[in-house]
Amino acid sequence: MNKNLSKGWIFFFGALGGLLYGYDTGVISGALLFINEDIQLSNFLEGVVVSSLLVGAIVGAGMSGYVSDRFGRRRVVFVIALIYLIGSLVLALSPNAAILIAGRVILGLAVGGSTAIVPVYLSEMAPTHQRGSLASLNQLMITIGIVLAYLVNYAFTPIEGWRWMLGLASVPALILMIGVLFMPESPRWLIKHNREKEARKIMALTRQQSEIDDEIKQMKKIEEVEESTWDVLKSKWVRPMLLVGSGIAVFQQFIGINAVIYYAPTIFTKAGLGNAASILGTLGIGIVNVLMTLVAIATIDKLGRKKLLLIGNVGMTLSLAVLATILFTAELTTAIAWMTVVFLGLFIMFFSATWGPVVWVMLPELFPLKARGAATGFTTLLLSLANLIVSLFFPVMLGALGTAWVFVIFAGIGVLAFLFVMKFVPETKGRSLEDIERDLRGEAS
Repeated sequence: MNKNLSKGWIFFFGALGGLLYGYDTGVISGALLFINEDIQLSNFLEGVVVSSLLVGAIVGAGMSGYVSDRFGRRRVVFVIALIYLIGSLVLALSPNAAILIAGRVILGLAVGGSTAIVPVYLSEMAPTHQRGSLASLNQLMITIGIVLAYLVNYAFTPIEGWRWMLGLASVPALILMIGVLFMPESPRWLIKHNREKEARKIMALTRQQSEIDDEIKQMKKIEEVEESTWDVLKSKWVRPMLLVGSGIAVFQQFIGINAVIYYAPTIFTKAGLGNAASILGTLGIGIVNVLMTLVAIATIDKLGRKKLLLIGNVGMTLSLAVLATILFTAELTTAIAWMTVVFLGLFIMFFSATWGPVVWVMLPELFPLKARGAATGFTTLLLSLANLIVSLFFPVMLGALGTAWVFVIFAGIGVLAFLFVMKFVPETKGRSLEDIERDLRGEAS
């Protein structure tokens, strides 16, 4: 196998956990339209079914970062794939709401684990000059997973096959379990555990020899500092980046992206479309999501992380504000329903080209090697918690306030996110992970 092919497979399987996250995020939107035929769910229980995945994700994200720092990224990814497999089968066979919720919690453990580990693994495997684009593969896989979920939803709509929709996640989970057996361990984790010879061999798959020597020299210099993971996490120089990472993680969810992903068919049916048309409209949004993520991959190492976040905030906020204005002033018609699809599509376009991939790229970039897994796990825990809050209360807000006011709230949050990024978020483009860490230590000394 040549070097480029080996590199391709490494990053494909490295990012495959993102596809499972995307599939299990998107599939519930279509399944919800038909679950009530077999299992009666109140509005509150519907919110619990959707959000229970995030309860598991909070636990999974909190645990997996520390565990991966101790036992390695590769082993944890295998366990995550196994949990994905178990959770999807439990959901497909659920006889009642309690088992349905339990299955979503199990699946959430894997979702939380993959959100914490996949970005770290991709960032640590990637050469500096390609780190943004290669780490963005996580978001690309998430968006592809969402589109696959929408396609499966559409395919099984005629038979109302929600069990098939939920259960088919077991297929990519099985592929990931097999693929991870052939994935290399993160070279930075190997250096941390005094396995330089193995690290050099793995780095040779993605880097030139001169790059390898320089990176290993920088890694070993950092390793000379005697610190535990906990010492690093509680240190004064890490605290600002924990706040920045936590801020962008929470804002990514509070601007409403997963409310759209989870409930797009519900939004469209309330706007006047039928079930099949709603799922078809959602599929269109999913395809836009994938295409714009490809745009992000092409631009993130050129334009930079911070600039993309700011551009995204402007585009998302304006899309939501215009959509809310239309919904406030126009009567409900088929044309207005399809305008809802169009402006939510614009919202998705800006998110997918900016905040979607950039946050996943930046989180592991912000943190030092000795606590990268744990710190990324902590911030993705907060991301999952924010996701939980949005997904749990969105149906309630939609019923109490109406679609237009909900979009006004999300637009307001977009303005706050813009101000946060402008003031606090640093640029990490074109800098090695060790350079970023060294600068942080220097600023605190």
